[in-house]
Amino acid sequence: MNTQPTLAKEGGTTGNTGDSQLSPDTNGSDGLKAGLKNRHLSMIAIGGVIGAGLFVGSGSGIAAAGPAILLSYALVGAMVVFVMRMLGEMAAARPSSGSFSAYADQAFGRWAGFTIGWLYWFFWVVVLAVEATAGAKILESWIPAVPQWGWALIVMVVLTATNLASVSSYGEFEFWFAGIKVVAIAAFVVVGLLAVFGVLPGSDNPGAGFAHLTDAGGFFPMGAGAILTGVLMVVFSFMGSEIVTLAAGESEDPQRAVTKATNSVIWRIGVFYLGSIFVVLTLLPWNDKSIVDKGSYVAALDSIGIAHAGQVMNVIVLTAVLSCLNSGLYTASRMAFSLGRRGDAPKAFARTNKRGVPTAAILASVAFGFVAVFFNYKWPDTVFAFLLNSSGAVALFVWLVICLTQLKMRGIIQRESPEKLVVRMWLFPYLTWATAAMITFVLGYMVYDGGSNREQVVLSLLVAALVLAIGLVKDRLAKAKGTPELADKV
Repeated sequence: MNTQPTLAKEGGTTGNTGDSQLSPDTNGSDGLKAGLKNRHLSMIAIGGVIGAGLFVGSGSGIAAAGPAILLSYALVGAMVVFVMRMLGEMAAARPSSGSFSAYADQAFGRWAGFTIGWLYWFFWVVVLAVEATAGAKILESWIPAVPQWGWALIVMVVLTATNLASVSSYGEFEFWFAGIKVVAIAAFVVVGLLAVFGVLPGSDNPGAGFAHLTDAGGFFPMGAGAILTGVLMVVFSFMGSEIVTLAAGESEDPQRAVTKATNSVIWRIGVFYLGSIFVVLTLLPWNDKSIVDKGSYVAALDSIGIAHAGQVMNVIVLTAVLSCLNSGLYTASRMAFSLGRRGDAPKAFARTNKRGVPTAAILASVAFGFVAVFFNYKWPDTVFAFLLNSSGAVALFVWLVICLTQLKMRGIIQRESPEKLVVRMWLFPYLTWATAAMITFVLGYMVYDGGSNREQVVLSLLVAALVLAIGLVKDRLAKAKGTPELADKV
């Protein structure tokens, strides 16, 4: 076997053939290896929708909307289900490590794939700094002898080494990280429901049934408008569900993996988000101060009488943080790899070593992550706040681009390979347009809401406009040189 790094083949053809899918194989036709097993993909799909934001941010949402926060989660959850269905349709037909960026490239041109790909990469490298800092705070509280920056460095180095080792190493780590999250939330829901109905042995909870959903000012204590406020507070905790479509490009059976993940997203969101928040709201009145002071899950566990609930939840949150770090680094590096493969990033990003690992793409992504961590410690309220806000609305941009891309890709796939439409978006094109309208409305409401929400949208739009301008210039220069085919490569 060749031990020298290989440059992944550009692949693709001119025109709108859309021959862009990565068909992973062990011969390294595209440089990546099919190192992810079905159990890895299953857990990546499940873990992708369970971020640390679910554990640490739900208390604020409950305080802002009361029991009606359930409707906020349901609305955003439905939006994510529809977006994942659209993405699943395209990914099952054309598995690609570039996922929606590659499909935007095919549907609208090189400038589109360039723009959304780099914005998505930017989002995740900033997330690396956020999650590294969050994990470091927990670890420092346990072992204060190591400073917070030291813990951030340690977790970043360990997970970088994991991703550099092989894609199967990433998959194995994520399998166990996601497994812990899944078991924890499933146990929380089961134990919580037993306590809700007063049948949990030794529980301190009075077992009020569903009374707490209405006994503190009704189901809409802050008014029906609070549902939209809740939407803004919970929408970003869902980011990451699309990771499985990138990872599928390195699995043994991409089409099967994507189909399974897409079909299961409904119950995943229903159980993990709606189920766990429902349990919190039925165990405690929504206005119980402990929900905000301790966090919703810790407060709920305390109400049951679980000893050391805070430390138990810290372990689970740390697992969620490490999972997000692990997946964030993987996702950013694979997007960088795909951009390099299409000529929209340095060629070194498209090179893989003998294990099929895009080393340069990983190191470049983690390097920016390290810089962002430094900014977070040195200038948390200025430089890092700008980075955070300027990437804050990218999640919604990505979902909107997926909607618009699927509208065009359906026709391309039907024309060229209709047999590959094994996953289909429901009520096409009406539900696709409705989802796009909902995402646009959320962005507009963020601007109307003002404060940090408006700042996130405005700064994210400015960064997007800058990246778009660069993409358009690159596209025009490529065509001026007589190489328009570059715009169609994936």
